[in-house]
Amino acid sequence: MNSEARKKLGEIAKKARASMSQRSFATLLGVSYTTVQAWEKGESVPDIENLANIADRAGYTIEELLNYLGVKPQSETSDVNQIIKQIKVMPLSEVAVIAKATAERFADAAITLGEEVKAS
Repeated sequence: MNSEARKKLGEIAKKARASMSQRSFATLLGVSYTTVQAWEKGESVPDIENLANIADRAGYTIEELLNYLGVKPQSETSDVNQIIKQIKVMPLSEVAVIAKATAERFADAAITLGEEVKAS
C-alpha cells in the first residue's frame, strides 16, 4: 500500500473510532493502542479482519474502502476460475493439501465468528 493510501486509511481509522480514545478503540479491536496509533499515522496497515471492522465502523463495505484506497483486490473472478481449472487436473494428493488448508481457514473463521457473537 502506497503512502497516500496509508494516509487515507489513517483518516478512515480516526473516523471509525469517532470519539473513542485510541486505547478504547484498540481494546474493542483486540490490538494495542500503539497499533492504532501506527495505523492512524500511516506507519502500518491493519490485518484484513481489522480492516473490515474499521470499514464497517466508518460506514464502508470492505470493497468500498479498498476502492477508496486504490487497492486492487488480490483475487479477480477470472483468477478464481483459473484456480478451479488447475484443481480439476491436479493429483488428488495436492487437492487434499488444498482441501486441508481450506478446512483450516473455515475453522478459523468459525472461531472468530463465535468470539464476535460472544462479545456482542
